[in-house]
Amino acid sequence: MKAARSGTKDSLEKTKLAMIRKVSFLHRKDSTGEGKDDAGYLDVSVCEFKHPPPQLCPMPEGLSSQQVVRRLILSSIVQSESSYLESLKRILQEYQQPLQETQNWILSPRKVRQVFYRLQEIHQCHSMFQIALASRVAEWDHSERIGDLFVASFSKSMVLNVYSDYINNFTNAMALIKKACMSKPAFLDFLKKKQASSPDRITLYGLMVKPIQRFPQFILLLQDMLKNTPESHTDRLPLQLALTELETLAEKLNEQKRLADQEAEIQQLAHSVGDRNLNKLLNSEQRQLIQCELLTEIVYGDKGQILKSRERKVFLLNDTLICANVNLKGPPDISSLVPVGPKYSVKWCCPLLQTQVVEVGQDSLQGQDSVIAGRRHSSTSSPTGKVFLGPPRLYQELEELQHDLAVVEEVSLLVGTLNGTYQNLNTTVSQDWCLALQRLIRLKEEEIQNANKCRLRLSVPGKPDKSGRPVSVMVVFNTPSPISKISWVNRLHLAKIAQRQENTRGWEGAEEDGKTKAPFNCPLLTCTLPVFSSRTHSLKLEGALHSPSQSSLLGFCSASTSLPQGYLWVAGGGGSSGHGQVEIFSLNRASPRLVKTVPVRAPVLCLEHVKEPCPSAEEKSQTAAKTGNIICVGLQDGSIQVYSSVDTAVECLLTLVNPDSHPVLCLKHSLSFLFAGLASGNVAVYHRRSGERLWDVDTCRLVSLGSEPVCSLLTLEDTVWASCANQVAVIQGPSLNKQSFEAHTDPGCSVSHMVRSGGGVWMAFTQGSSIHLFHTETLEPLQEVNISTRTTHLTAGQVCVSSLLACQGLLWVGTSQGIILTFPIPTLEGIPKITGKGMLSLNAHCGQVDFLVSASSTLASNLLRRDSILNGGEEGALREGWGEGGKGDGDERGQRCEQSSYPQDSDAPPLREEKPKRLLLQYRLQSTCQLPGKLLTAQPEQGNLRPPLDSLEHSPEDGSIYEVSEDPDVWVRGRPMEWGKEGEARRSKVTSTAIFSGGRGHRRIGQAASAETDNTLLVWQLPLTLSQ
Repeated sequence: MKAARSGTKDSLEKTKLAMIRKVSFLHRKDSTGEGKDDAGYLDVSVCEFKHPPPQLCPMPEGLSSQQVVRRLILSSIVQSESSYLESLKRILQEYQQPLQETQNWILSPRKVRQVFYRLQEIHQCHSMFQIALASRVAEWDHSERIGDLFVASFSKSMVLNVYSDYINNFTNAMALIKKACMSKPAFLDFLKKKQASSPDRITLYGLMVKPIQRFPQFILLLQDMLKNTPESHTDRLPLQLALTELETLAEKLNEQKRLADQEAEIQQLAHSVGDRNLNKLLNSEQRQLIQCELLTEIVYGDKGQILKSRERKVFLLNDTLICANVNLKGPPDISSLVPVGPKYSVKWCCPLLQTQVVEVGQDSLQGQDSVIAGRRHSSTSSPTGKVFLGPPRLYQELEELQHDLAVVEEVSLLVGTLNGTYQNLNTTVSQDWCLALQRLIRLKEEEIQNANKCRLRLSVPGKPDKSGRPVSVMVVFNTPSPISKISWVNRLHLAKIAQRQENTRGWEGAEEDGKTKAPFNCPLLTCTLPVFSSRTHSLKLEGALHSPSQSSLLGFCSASTSLPQGYLWVAGGGGSSGHGQVEIFSLNRASPRLVKTVPVRAPVLCLEHVKEPCPSAEEKSQTAAKTGNIICVGLQDGSIQVYSSVDTAVECLLTLVNPDSHPVLCLKHSLSFLFAGLASGNVAVYHRRSGERLWDVDTCRLVSLGSEPVCSLLTLEDTVWASCANQVAVIQGPSLNKQSFEAHTDPGCSVSHMVRSGGGVWMAFTQGSSIHLFHTETLEPLQEVNISTRTTHLTAGQVCVSSLLACQGLLWVGTSQGIILTFPIPTLEGIPKITGKGMLSLNAHCGQVDFLVSASSTLASNLLRRDSILNGGEEGALREGWGEGGKGDGDERGQRCEQSSYPQDSDAPPLREEKPKRLLLQYRLQSTCQLPGKLLTAQPEQGNLRPPLDSLEHSPEDGSIYEVSEDPDVWVRGRPMEWGKEGEARRSKVTSTAIFSGGRGHRRIGQAASAETDNTLLVWQLPLTLSQ
């Protein structure tokens, strides 16, 4: 091992020989791969007789419930690993070895090595891991430690290299198998026989995809283990570190798999393209595939009927949108054994900047100097001169219903003038008609909204008409789900932003100066925004926060492309006036808009948005309507002003003061307390009684930390971390007991910022360019990173960290020189160590970065639901009089709607125009038998046909009241959808995120800074994320 440290090639060989001599179960084997690919890898075999698989001993008595659960999870890990090793062994023994035998040379040895590339090494890694796992399982009841084993086994670079090679080769291996199946019948028969003889009938593809799925399975098991491990357990920190290693490894492998799949898709498309210019574009190094998906193109007739549909593959590149026909036809024998890649033929392509998403009912394009033509087969226009294609026809139907309602209301007035009393013609019946039509109008409005949720309508440029005017063609696609529609609208919007000059070279590798990152892989600069007017130029930016607010007025497209919904509060103070100011920006559009300015009596030093506990839905809506969001504003005069904010309306509810009247430097809140860090070195604590939203003015308590200012506060579950000089005090909940630890060895380096991610807290200091990571439970230091050494753009010794933010797997670092860096960190419950190379933004401030703030909001769940939901106020009315006529009909109607929206037979002939079916126009009335008066009918009387009042049967004359066919197409009353059936909308959460940085001016790194030094916001937007 001493020789290995010298780092020479000779030393590496000596280390290999030493390991073989000292470890009895290691034996040298001949390598099956290329020599250059196996450099640094020691191929060994494991003797199963000497090293049997791990096995847990019988469970001892007296174990706690957590210990029992941990044993069960360990048993799952053992079983999962044994099954995985068995699958790898099957590939090597049942597929690779027979194909390598000289008498069975179905494939050449070179192709066999390419197909099974790196599988032997993966099997070797996990064989060694299983030996160590068996040893750890044997002593489990004494040590109960397994996290360090995962760290030691999977933190090696060899594991990443081996898995990376396998994943990068996977697409090529599947292509080789597919080609061999089509050209060599013997190979196809070989695969069929192997599958038929296996007990589980798994194909070779099913076995070879398991290495890609392995680390996500490990992560799930370790997450369960961590949840059942108490904080005081010795395995707690090792498990968190193991999660960090596995998440980092899985992220790198996922990224490589994504890039490999992207390259394969582009190459598959390039092979199908005959256009030389398009082929050159696809093979360009600058091109980037952002999104591709199978969508269904719908072609409508003049009356809105669906004429035909066809599956298309739509490719969104960084500057081009391509639509291609898909040919998935292939031999069925091959398709069952290995995925058969599609063949494409390009139908059309257009520049991204000339493509526009158009929502149903959106008429903004009509005013442009262009002709809009829908994709339709007939050119005959409607009688009114308007052409309604697909969903836009719903607006015409809505207008017709509104006209009918006006007529029925007039009829109802006339019915009220009748002198006679008739059982089936009276004001009760006519009012029921009006209610039914109103219900139909509401349903039609919901149908219009739903039409937008899964239909992507694109305006793309077509050939100019005879007069030379540009023509825009409307193309309509059905997306698989509302989430898919949201994703497409968002990606199209951000891809256009990425084309702007400030984003084409927006970020570069921090450790690789000059190497620019692909725009869409980085946060995109959406806009720069001046803050405070020229009259308040002397004000200094001090802080900002996001006040979330859901806007029901936003359309589907606007919600998909806007910044996180809500309002951004930006505060500052100082200057000659000695006053403060808060500016409120609306984020409910693609760029922020100033909506209100709030003057404050003293300079503002900090802001805090108070998150409320999660009440019931009814209480939440009532509370929000009364008081809105709670915003706390800390002032230089020592007071805290508590504001209520409902949209743009702001009201000061309360003013809190601290006994010393020292400036309030920072604010944080917990469930029952509000903590204020003071310049005097104390923390003021205000109590809030249970069930109340505001704090008691008379309950202020002071916790003394020292003589230096309390610069930063951080809330962690039931504790609060408070920094004073180079010390950090951990204040316990109600008792306010504190425990302190040293965050920096230099007393002059005060802790200025603290952010939490996972199981760690990152800290920045008033001096120096280093940031430190501490464990949230043991308070141990885990990592130290000097950011000035990461790039040549920062001047070492003259830079310090001025702001810090952790958001969506990135640690944002703002510096005193106005430069912003980001570093990747894990997002799970592990330790947020910086695990990769950083990025440096080429858009910077002219002065220091005063703050970094994130804003995130979840899209309203009704945007993710495909079907309409009846509101609670109508459900009771709908349950009344639920008769046989309505049973099951809601499901049938849903099936009919789905069939009409998503036709299966794309080659079917055009649908003939059917006779329109009549509607059952009733709302509450089931029958008029119990109404007073005589029956108004043209039929002769046949005795008393009235059924008993409690009967559910309809009498013959009931049908004569309403014009209704035997099988009405639309029943006014439908069965309410159960919440449990909204699987996708209930489980999925779509989150919009933006980052705001505040500072003086805006400059491009490498270019001369502008003379303007106004307070400026830089706004970055991230792609929408989908989580469960």
